[in-house]
Amino acid sequence: MMKKTIQQLTSSDRVLLASHANPDGDAIGALLAMGLALEKLGCEVVLYNESAIPAVYRFLPSVTSIREQLAELKYFDTAVILDCGDLSRVGSMADAIKAIPAIVNIDHHITNTRFGQYQLVDVNACATAEIVYRLIRAMDIEIDTDMATAIYTGILTDTGSFRFSNTNQAAFAICETMVAAGVKPSQVAQHVYGTYSLGRIKLLNLALDSIEISHNGKLSIMTVTREMLADTGTQAEDADGLINYARRIQDVKMAALIHELENGNGKPADRKRFHVSLRSDGSVDVSRIAMGFGGGGHAGAAGFSVESSLLELKQTIFNLSDGFSETCQLN
Repeated sequence: MMKKTIQQLTSSDRVLLASHANPDGDAIGALLAMGLALEKLGCEVVLYNESAIPAVYRFLPSVTSIREQLAELKYFDTAVILDCGDLSRVGSMADAIKAIPAIVNIDHHITNTRFGQYQLVDVNACATAEIVYRLIRAMDIEIDTDMATAIYTGILTDTGSFRFSNTNQAAFAICETMVAAGVKPSQVAQHVYGTYSLGRIKLLNLALDSIEISHNGKLSIMTVTREMLADTGTQAEDADGLINYARRIQDVKMAALIHELENGNGKPADRKRFHVSLRSDGSVDVSRIAMGFGGGGHAGAAGFSVESSLLELKQTIFNLSDGFSETCQLN
């Protein structure tokens, strides 16, 4: 499939590249690296993500080229969808993108639905950025410092600074190569982990106060509401990473971050849209839980979106803790 994918990309004139809404470092890094590589081939590329890029990733080279809106799509030969378990993860433009003649699916999620005519899906890869690195090398494109910085950031963040279970030998080997290509690890770390706005610190305080623990102590729930964002002058992107505080509580096997989204028109006041992020200590396969709600992800990190009341959603999630030992235990 790698050879056929390369043939498709090298024969394309205009390529759309997209990653999932509410992007993380891997989604952004893979998107930028792939876009920069295709530009070196002479392709006309358009980079798309429907969400604002989180502030911590705005240091990345060419990040300002990522568009939040798309106009006419009929001129694209190929769409490259990165870090998405399903095409729907790109958001509101999914149906329009589906009409592009050739779709390349590059991903590492175990819940990937194998969409698209060309699939580079490797669930053993530490990050989608790892697969992008392999593809760029197979295309015989020199990886410059800008591409290297994007790839390095994707791997660094998706492995949790090499702390998560998806950290493999390739993660270290590729990052070593990226450093040799000019990446400055201390500078990347400073941008990604070293600086928080005062508003984000205030949001963290409110989020910590919202934590609730299940009766058996195995599950924690953190909540971030639209009101909390307004009170602290923060954006949705500022909630990124807050779930890790809930996950690190002693004896907690799974943490959930309930993030209230903008409410759609015509919905009852008590029915709101939420995105739920799930994190595991390694003993619970949260990807299976997320799939039950129409979402997906990895065994240790997954998520889904739902329309519900907050009270009803919390109760649904709390009920999950009773079944950990029977349904979602990892071997």
